[in-house]
Amino acid sequence: MRHGKRNNALGRKTAHRKSMLENMACSLIEHKRINTTVAKAKELRKFVEPIITRSKEDSTHNRREAFKNLHSKNAVSELFREVAPKVAQREGGYTRIIKLGTRLGDSAEMAMIELVDFNELMLKETKTKTRRSRRGGKKKDSDAKSAAPATEEKAKTEESKTEEAKAEEPKVEETKADAAPAPEPKEAKTEASSPEEKEDTKAEKAEEPKKDENKEDDKKS
Repeated sequence: MRHGKRNNALGRKTAHRKSMLENMACSLIEHKRINTTVAKAKELRKFVEPIITRSKEDSTHNRREAFKNLHSKNAVSELFREVAPKVAQREGGYTRIIKLGTRLGDSAEMAMIELVDFNELMLKETKTKTRRSRRGGKKKDSDAKSAAPATEEKAKTEESKTEEAKAEEPKVEETKADAAPAPEPKEAKTEASSPEEKEDTKAEKAEEPKKDENKEDDKKS
């Protein structure tokens, strides 16, 4: 029976198991991801996440407690300098386990365990995701999108009409001015006549009564 067996012994004695988890935690903090079996990854998650939670508050006591579990100065300094600032706003779940299939030699289930905040590709995908709206919301969005271009087209047509009307107004005024030229005064011609022409007209008027008298004499005879 397995009563009271909460942790997986991983087929090792206590000292061996503890030193193995310490080494795996140091390599995870320094390299941000490691490949191991699924069973070891699950046990490593239980071991390393409480240490990361302590690193949020940088104090001498927390550094000593982290060093007591890791036994590596480089890992402790990396934990408090780089890992702690990125994890400051997260309330747990600092690691992610991704299964990779089975190992060729003994068909053991393999997995990759990594720190969540250091995978840039996964962070970009989560930022681009949007919430799904209800069924009715899609129709409203589509109607709004279809109405928007229609209103834009109406506004454009109205603007074009006003511009055309403005462009035609000066042309009409020009045509009216061309169609109605100012009449020339007739008196100008008479005034412009020379004195010689005036004498000729007087002589013609004097000859007209003489011709009428000759015609009357011919009739009498």
